[in-house]
Amino acid sequence: MTLTSPGTGPTTRTATRPSADLGDGLPWPVLLTLGAATLVMVTGEMLPTAVLGPMSRGLAVSEAAAGLLVSIWAAVVVLASIPLVRITRRFPRPAVIAGSLVAFAVAAAATALAPSYGVVLGARTLGAAAVGLLWSTVNAHVADLVPDRLLGRATSVVLGGATLGMVLGTPVGRVVADLAGWRASFVLLAAASLVAALLVLRVVPPASRHAGPTRAAEESGSLRPMLGVTLLVALALVGHYGAYTYVTRLAGPPALALLVFGLASALGVVLAGRVERTALGLVVATVLTAVAILAVGTVGTLPLVALWGVASGALPPFAQTLVLRLAGPGHRALAGALIPVLFNGGIAVGAALASGVVAAYGVGGLGLPAATLVLLAAAGLARVAR
Repeated sequence: MTLTSPGTGPTTRTATRPSADLGDGLPWPVLLTLGAATLVMVTGEMLPTAVLGPMSRGLAVSEAAAGLLVSIWAAVVVLASIPLVRITRRFPRPAVIAGSLVAFAVAAAATALAPSYGVVLGARTLGAAAVGLLWSTVNAHVADLVPDRLLGRATSVVLGGATLGMVLGTPVGRVVADLAGWRASFVLLAAASLVAALLVLRVVPPASRHAGPTRAAEESGSLRPMLGVTLLVALALVGHYGAYTYVTRLAGPPALALLVFGLASALGVVLAGRVERTALGLVVATVLTAVAILAVGTVGTLPLVALWGVASGALPPFAQTLVLRLAGPGHRALAGALIPVLFNGGIAVGAALASGVVAAYGVGGLGLPAATLVLLAAAGLARVAR
């Protein structure tokens, strides 16, 4: 299974997109609007972690029960993304994205007003399903809005919003919770979601392919290599997220380690957008992630945490760009849906496996198996990318 480095061969675009033709450069207003949607999405996903203590006390449940809201979120995204994409595939994508944000706002508002843990659980389930559809649709739509040669840069811009959600959105939610209570942070999240939905309807154009790909477009994609890359990236993410779950115990001080990792991840996203050879970039980022995990597990210094952040931050945009390119227009909806499944599955499986390793061997025993999984994925990707 081989592929030529993206950007060196002919482009697969055969359909015209008059409503999305915004010139030869990047459509910055559109990409920044979609980036704002991903910022809201990631902030909402991680917000229970930021307000874990106040939320558990307010709902009269244990912190473990409150923390379960994050795990359930990942499971719902994995299960709901592909079916929801199939159900909505005939609708214009901007309408689907805006509708997902409205549903997300309803879920956040319901969480803020919830009288009990059960209501919060139901609201989070709705929010997770909305995010699965949102992320899947954004992924596919970005690929249809820009020329293939600009896909890597466009993907990095949109994923930059997700990185900001992790680095800034979640801490802001905690500050709001400290000042006005945890429910206020979800009210703010609901308001931000509605604003993002309005911006999407106003700024984001439809793509001509939303009515379905042509037969020629269906034949232009490479389904088998796309699925192979997807599975290998999933393996890398299991190792990465498993180790990242315990990053504050592998390196310290904890708050500084998280800050360094987050800022370095943002830098990784920016750097990935500058690299044209996506397949090679993905292999290099995966290898460096494995090396950094092993080094942090052994030494645990902040410069190594920064290396880990840069490498793992570059991994998602490289992976997403390559998967969408391999999919081609005919399989782009499937590829877009697989991406949130991939990342949320990596989080859930990685955290579960890491928990077992730590229980048996302690945190010090985590670096080697986690790095081994990532390195195995890198070896497979290197073979695919030849």
